[in-house]
Parts: sequence; structure tokens; C-alpha cells
Amino acid sequence: MAKIRQQKQVKAFLTRTFGPEQGGALFARQEKALAILLENQQGKSKNQMKTLTRSILPCIALYRALQAAGSPQEEAYGLVKSYMQETVAAKQQASMEKMGRVPGFYGLYSTIFLKVVRGSDLWQSTQSRSKDAFDVTIRKCLWHTTCMENGCPELCRLFCDVDNVTYGGRKKIGFARTQTLGRGGDCCDFHFFRK
Repeated sequence: MAKIRQQKQVKAFLTRTFGPEQGGALFARQEKALAILLENQQGKSKNQMKTLTRSILPCIALYRALQAAGSPQEEAYGLVKSYMQETVAAKQQASMEKMGRVPGFYGLYSTIFLKVVRGSDLWQSTQSRSKDAFDVTIRKCLWHTTCMENGCPELCRLFCDVDNVTYGGRKKIGFARTQTLGRGGDCCDFHFFRK
């Protein structure tokens, strides 16, 4: 398997949580689960495969590996939640904080965010923008679809929670959402506004 950056983070989390021996065994199990997940992907674009490989499938593989090693579903979910909050969300939050120091951050970020969402096949969405706010309503997303296809819709909530940490509490940009696909909503209704 080619090197996947997130795998280093998964290994570190498992080692920190379970110790080197048990963590190493769980990581080997997770890598096997990830290889199977990657082999089973069909009909995905290059861009979708990149996101699946770097972001979504390593977490699903971790969830499966923990359960295969004997963790009850609720415990495995809690461990993946810890990983997502301590590692993934913390990293994205730090990145947003760093970007937030750039002069004119709101204008730059709103332009880039909307351009990425419009030009990507990771989502099906509509967007709107005013002087001091922008909205993205997502009707279909790769994270939700992948979790559903792999029989773990509950994991999508964890990806949604990462958004809350990433975008919440920023100094120059506000964030609100009333629903997400991962939490059973009809859409993910992102609302960003200038502070």
C-alpha cells in the first residue's frame, strides 16, 4: 500500500491508546481493512479516490479493525471519536487558526471555499453569497455516501463534528449549521458570516 499520511496518525493514536504491542497489532489489522476498502472502490473519480484514501476510508478501517479485535460497537465508536477529535479536528483547527491570521481572511476564505465546493465532485450543493455571509447547502457528500455504502452511517456524525471544531470559535469568521446529512438531516446547511 502506498504511504498514506493519515496512517501515521492512526498508528500514533493506537500506540498511545493501547501501547506499542496491542497498538501495533490493531494497526496491522486496520491496514488490512483499509487495503480491502480501497480495493472495493468502484466508479470513483481520481479526486474522490484521493479523498477516500486520505480522509474517509482510514477512519472506517479503524472502526472495523477495532470491532474485529473484539471492541463492542459503542466502544469502537468512542475510540474513533477520540481519534477524530484529538487528531483530525485538532489539526484542522490549528490550520484554520493559522489561516485566520492572514489579512483579509474572510474575503479570501469565502472565495476559495465557494470555488472548491463548486468545482468538486465530492459534493452536490448550491451556494449563495452576500457581502458579509455565504451559504453552502449540501444535498449529497462523499463522506455520507461512503459511510452509508460501508454500513457505518453513524461514523458520518464524527466527520460532521470535525467541521464544528474546525470552523467554530474563529475570530474573523462565524459558522452555524442547523442540520447535517450525517445526523439525519435533508442536507448540510453551512452558514458562514463575517465577524
